[in-house]
Amino acid sequence: MLTVGDKIPSFKVKATVSLEKGKEFQEITNETFKGKWLVLFAWPKDFTFICPTEIAEFGKKNKDFADRDAQVLGLSTDSEFVHHAWRTHHPDLKNLPFPMLADLKHELCNALGILHKEEGVALRATFIADPEGIIRHVTVNDLSVGRNVSETVRTLDALQTDELCPCNWSKGEETLTQKLAKAG
Repeated sequence: MLTVGDKIPSFKVKATVSLEKGKEFQEITNETFKGKWLVLFAWPKDFTFICPTEIAEFGKKNKDFADRDAQVLGLSTDSEFVHHAWRTHHPDLKNLPFPMLADLKHELCNALGILHKEEGVALRATFIADPEGIIRHVTVNDLSVGRNVSETVRTLDALQTDELCPCNWSKGEETLTQKLAKAG
């Protein structure tokens, strides 16, 4: 699995970006949002139980990410048509503000190293990459455990300070770097 310090791999995939007729799909590459922070999160399968809770929460917090100059990208090994059908029929997913990447060939998931060994689906992985595409944070959960999207926002905040941030630090609080500067 790729880790902190690695670069987000090159990719080119189809994505579901809208339910508006004629504007449903778009090709997304690793260059599409160049110069922005990237929050790439993967889920195992569409039309399941835990996945929509996470995807909907990323949608609810999309403004928080956008305010931090970060682009959210969702990812699974389902096709863009399956993503579209799921969004059409699931009320919490109808108005998602970020692309749902379709990694049907498993190329991106393989490059990231996040395919479940037995199931062949994406693990619940989250990557935060800086504007140069360098991975600065990775988490991965077992298939049965959803992630905490608020923690992803908090981690992005901490990374963007480029300072030493203690446990449970939140945006607006003093960093360790600031405390050390005052003490010095």
